Amino acid sequence: MKNENSVWNFYAPVYNLFMRANRNAYSEMYGMIRRAIKGKTVLEIATGTGLIAKNVADAAERMVATDFAENMLAQARKGYVPQNLEFQYADAAFLPFDEDSFDVVIIANALHVVDAPRKVLAEIRRVLKPGGRLICPNFIHGN
Repeated sequence: MKNENSVWNFYAPVYNLFMRANRNAYSEMYGMIRRAIKGKTVLEIATGTGLIAKNVADAAERMVATDFAENMLAQARKGYVPQNLEFQYADAAFLPFDEDSFDVVIIANALHVVDAPRKVLAEIRRVLKPGGRLICPNFIHGN
């Protein structure tokens, strides 16, 4: 990622505090995602502290949430984690999954900060089942 994973590791303990400003938007997004993933196998890329994964996983059949910053994953593993949710280390440009593994891939607020967005998109395409769905919400503020 552009800011290197050391930056994300540094901010991991306080990341959720910054996300509170978008609480209403996230709440609305959780509902939309839950409907889209009902009963499906789901991969989340760049899960960070697991905010999305923890709030939607119980709608999925199975969910794997990945990040490349170990401290973010450590924060994600704290507290309640739905039984069908697994947190795993992964680089978005080199996903450790077989082709056609997931019905849905989620990458929220991250595609614009990865170093190689085309490579990440190619990896997403590779792991998505035929007819699968990509959910890629991004909140952009200012000009």
